[in-house]
Amino acid sequence: MAPATLPSLRESGRRLGRRLRRGVRIDARTLAVFRVFVGLLVVADLFLRARNFGFFYTDDGVVPRSLVLETISTHPFSIYHVTTDPQLIAALMIIQGLIAVQLIVGYRTRIATVLTFLFVISLDNHNPFVLSYADTLFRLLLFWAIFLPLGERWSVDAVHADRDPRRYVASVASALILGQMVYMYFTNGLIKSQSDVWTGGDAAPLVMGIHEMTFLLGDTLAQFPTLLRLGGLLWFCMLVCSPLLFVLQGRWRMAFVGLFVGGHLAFAVTVRIGAFPYVALAGVLLFLQAQFWNDLATVARRIGIEPSSARPIERATSRLEAVARRVPNPQPRPFGDDDRLAVARERTYTVTLGVVVATILFVAVAVAFNAGGAALDDGSDESLVERVDASIAETLAETTGVRQVDTVASSLRIDQPIGWGVFAGPDPRTTDRYYVFPAETESGEFVDAYNERPLTFDRPHDDQLQQQHGTYRERFYMNSVRRGGYSNDVPDLLADHLCERWPEDHGEELRSLEMYVVEEEITHDTVDDPENRDREADRFSRHSCSGDDVAEFPSPEW
Repeated sequence: MAPATLPSLRESGRRLGRRLRRGVRIDARTLAVFRVFVGLLVVADLFLRARNFGFFYTDDGVVPRSLVLETISTHPFSIYHVTTDPQLIAALMIIQGLIAVQLIVGYRTRIATVLTFLFVISLDNHNPFVLSYADTLFRLLLFWAIFLPLGERWSVDAVHADRDPRRYVASVASALILGQMVYMYFTNGLIKSQSDVWTGGDAAPLVMGIHEMTFLLGDTLAQFPTLLRLGGLLWFCMLVCSPLLFVLQGRWRMAFVGLFVGGHLAFAVTVRIGAFPYVALAGVLLFLQAQFWNDLATVARRIGIEPSSARPIERATSRLEAVARRVPNPQPRPFGDDDRLAVARERTYTVTLGVVVATILFVAVAVAFNAGGAALDDGSDESLVERVDASIAETLAETTGVRQVDTVASSLRIDQPIGWGVFAGPDPRTTDRYYVFPAETESGEFVDAYNERPLTFDRPHDDQLQQQHGTYRERFYMNSVRRGGYSNDVPDLLADHLCERWPEDHGEELRSLEMYVVEEEITHDTVDDPENRDREADRFSRHSCSGDDVAEFPSPEW
């Protein structure tokens, strides 16, 4: 190689490095917004879970600690498992909420982030039967956030630091948390690409016919199928093109992020899928760089918000800083030297992150090697997707080293889903669903114990099937009940609960009950005409409340 080419190669390498750093750069102000957003999500989730406190989080409900420990084989980590006393469990939830407030104000932010992460995975492991993709994404974002300076701006820590904050951070940790969002979007897009329903634009109109989930503006949008088709195709294209979130810069990136923000806000007001839109919003906002904040300041000036008119804001900011300075700021000195302590902390974070990255690479190489071999194997009758999925599952379950890593990750609930199949294919859900629990009372009357009505297999709540579940986590729980069937005790414990509570509410006991899920096939002709849908009832559990044989109930009829 000629000596003259070496400087050009080095310069090309430096340019590539600068581009990579720009791609994974996160503005410190954006990190502050993310910190507050995450803390508020934790507080909101605690308030929402409190509505089902006795039902889902105590041994008097349907998910006692023994059920979790028997069902989950990976020894789940949970601070909440130290007790079964409802008052102590409630006290732990209050502590979790206080730590979330600590995270919001940015006091001892790194410690608050670690503790918030540990409490979040603990609460998820306390009842894993009410979880969704939103909880998975939230745990992973929190885990990567541990390695980021969330308290660099707009925090008590920033006031105590008494120095000019960093403008941005560009590191392995920032690349990982941004990569988490891109991986989630892109793999979801790849799964959707296997479905003619998604690639043909039919998915979004059919989803708006799932009355078990639609609410607010969902019914209104269902009247505009062409608009929904265009929106669904746009969303699919955005998912497949999501790696551009790394590539685009400046206002082009802002515009692309804006599309994702609009999509998640649309989900939030049309489909009842829990916290997923809000968690995804927290993650995608991390892609907003300095250009966003500069343009925001420009817009503020153009609409008349000048420094002179911002004096109330300045005074409020000064007061907040004065309060922050009065917050205790103890400085432990185990080494007698602040510089040595800072170096020790930095090395601890670096080593920990290095171990995490090395582990990810090791698992990724093992999985990719085996999945590649499965993809090239044409001797099987299975499809490409089925062969690759089976190979990945086998690698995680049987490969030495990978199995141990997967076990630890599963116990901490930071294992990465093989594919983010949110509303995805190859066979996306195009069925509506409701539950009917035929039961016989002591007087011989047949009732629907789940919906508390005389026995009928007709729809409850007409077009508002989502009202069948008091909270969105109840819907996720019923998915666990339905999938449990005869394989675990989740349906039996729900049946026991109904048998015990029915006399308190209705004055007579139940003798026996069965559990049915009724599914309605959604077509374009029946999106808003559920009366003419094809229905199928599937019984997945039978239970005796009195110890006698289960009664013969009337067959499902419509």
